[in-house]
Amino acid sequence: MTFGETETAPLLSAPRVRRATNRRLTLGLVVFSAVVLVAVVVAGLAVGGAANQTDFAAKMLAPSLAHPFGTDWMGRDMFLRTLAGLSTSVLVGLGAAVASSLIALVLAAGAALGPRWMDAAVSWLIDLMMGIPHIVLLILISYALGKGFWGVTIGVALTHWPSLTRVLRAEILQCRASGFVAAARQLGASRLAIAWRHMVPFVLPQFLVGLVLLFPHAILHEAAITFLGFGLPPEMPAIGVILSEAMGYLSAGAWWLAVFPGVALVLTVMLFDGVGSGLRRLLDPQSAQE
Repeated sequence: MTFGETETAPLLSAPRVRRATNRRLTLGLVVFSAVVLVAVVVAGLAVGGAANQTDFAAKMLAPSLAHPFGTDWMGRDMFLRTLAGLSTSVLVGLGAAVASSLIALVLAAGAALGPRWMDAAVSWLIDLMMGIPHIVLLILISYALGKGFWGVTIGVALTHWPSLTRVLRAEILQCRASGFVAAARQLGASRLAIAWRHMVPFVLPQFLVGLVLLFPHAILHEAAITFLGFGLPPEMPAIGVILSEAMGYLSAGAWWLAVFPGVALVLTVMLFDGVGSGLRRLLDPQSAQE
């Protein structure tokens, strides 16, 4: 080995080490965020009954060691209610995001692989949906379906697919025009085989990232319409319900009724955003090095 080879070898290996370190850190953040979110959901489901227990002898207590988030006007522990509310919001967001992403995938595949009239129809529908404010359309759908858990979930699912549909349509068109798909056609592969072996792996990363990034929007919009009274019922512990009820007591100095649930909602949304951004870095070789 010459002197020049011994000097350049460490320089060539340094970028590889840096890339491996970045990917490990990103993967660690994604796993940590996912574990925290699962723990919040499980804890919220476990304390669902205790979150509704009332104790009028301990009502309107400020945060303390016994009640870290204080108590409300019925003596309910706000820490337990916040956990239960986050669990409900995450479950609504999960159902809505999965349904919305599947709608986006079906419409994108139909627009990219179907006849021209289908592409024009899907494009027109996307423009129509994006021209209407999210919150207005969501309120109308939720109210028409009787509000409640399913009304909110269906409303969020039917209003959050357009952006992901555009992305998936572009990915499918790019895959269809690629050289390896053309080679597969020339080798006699069927449409089903091409779709399963080539298009699904090509579109799957964008689909997963889009699915995860739909969670924050779904959770925030669920909380927004519930806060306005068009979402989940008052007897169901949810962040929107908690914040809506707390508005009547803020003037009395009970700041903890809104601050802690609001901060918990923001942190949950940030965790979902962190998972989505991390997945994007892991699945995109270029952004993994940023």
